[in-house]
Amino acid sequence: MRILYLDLDSMRPDHLGCYGYARNTSPNIDAIAATGVRFTDCYCSDAPCLPSRTALFSGRFGIHTGVVGHGGTAADLPPEGEARGFKSNHGRSSWMKILADCCGMHTVTISSFAERHSAWHFHAGFNEIHNSGKTGRERADEVTPIAIDWLRRQAKNDHWFLHVNFWDAHMPYRTPEAYGNPFSDDNPPTWLTGEALTAQRQSHGPCSAREPWGWNQEKAAAQPHLPGEIATLSDYRAWIDGYDTAVRYMDDHVGRLLEVLEAEGVLDDTAIIVSSDHGENLGELNVYGNHQTADLCTCRIPLVIRWPGLGPGVDDALHYHVDLPPTVVDLLDGPVPASWDGENFAATLRDRCSDGRDFLVLSQCAWCCQRAVRFEGWLMIKTYHDAYMNLPPTMLFDVEADPHETRDLAPDKPDIVARGESLLERWHTEMTTAAELHTDPLQTVLAEGGPYHAKGKLEEYCRRLETTDRHWAADKLRTQYNRGA
Repeated sequence: MRILYLDLDSMRPDHLGCYGYARNTSPNIDAIAATGVRFTDCYCSDAPCLPSRTALFSGRFGIHTGVVGHGGTAADLPPEGEARGFKSNHGRSSWMKILADCCGMHTVTISSFAERHSAWHFHAGFNEIHNSGKTGRERADEVTPIAIDWLRRQAKNDHWFLHVNFWDAHMPYRTPEAYGNPFSDDNPPTWLTGEALTAQRQSHGPCSAREPWGWNQEKAAAQPHLPGEIATLSDYRAWIDGYDTAVRYMDDHVGRLLEVLEAEGVLDDTAIIVSSDHGENLGELNVYGNHQTADLCTCRIPLVIRWPGLGPGVDDALHYHVDLPPTVVDLLDGPVPASWDGENFAATLRDRCSDGRDFLVLSQCAWCCQRAVRFEGWLMIKTYHDAYMNLPPTMLFDVEADPHETRDLAPDKPDIVARGESLLERWHTEMTTAAELHTDPLQTVLAEGGPYHAKGKLEEYCRRLETTDRHWAADKLRTQYNRGA
């Protein structure tokens, strides 16, 4: 068996053609999906990058690994202490280690992710490690040649797993200017109205319409593709065009990898998995070009599996991305470690039935501190630290009728909120009962001063608000966080 895993950083499924997007962003990915199984409701358990990939490659939720943030104690796997053997538990049971030792796969990664986040545990179990060299600032044209070189040398061999990490959809979008704008004649999504944009601009939050570049708006001057702020719907369109162009550019390079596999005569015999670490807020909840929340936009990810011998289909059930490792291991007739949190859905692939989880709990502790419950047709979000984004403590959205989260229904549907809170409490009890950690890592983040990207920046942001005639917001934040955040 040969497996190519395309890890598309910050890729929203609803900006891919195979998920119904009107713009032609992804013809090559769409072609993979046409002969594979497309999963419509798959989510990362822990967002964003570092927590998500740690969960995926360890097979365990952040509440169990302790990695839920981008800095502080909650950004590292905890030491195992006196009981640690010659190899750590993670070193013995990571996804790649199981594939290598128990499934006979030669495991390879082409990614700078570990260096970007000092996440050296990501390398556990990989037989080959190729650092593409720019800590997540690579364009596809800087990643693809490494992958093509490897494929030309190794593609005809059997039993390999190649992880290729493309970063183009991660802000700031760096598509070469010479590539142009393929979508200059195409309308952007229409959910953001002029009235909604006016309300966003009257509100606040780092990466909001008034300051999409976060704490330091001077960074905007160096970006040729994106506006310095979202002042008009034309600015919004430019932002969407920047993201979609990056996706199309990346998709072109996916096509080049497929061409090499075909030239080597192994395309039909290679399993291809397309997914992401998380999505991207593109104006939802007044966040632009980042992945700051535990919501549909940040946590829902594409998952396409084209597996030789298994026909095409669509799976509409709820799944976590950590359900992928046990599924792949099962398909390769390997043993699934009891310590993994993922649920194997290989049987649903074989039998073409959608059988997933009853509900999911999603976590975000790097940009803000939130947990959300995805159940039935609902998404309920609990916010413990909003990182100055003007978010209420509890929100509720109808994900089918309102996928862009424009109408908070929590005040009108207390019974649905109560059901979501009950599921969250049930999950938390189950997770902490089975946890090796003594403290919920979300509480660790709060105790250490809040999410990494907001910690210590209250006064800096309040000064920004005061210089942009939003004194009321600065006063509110200072009261809310007692001048200590």
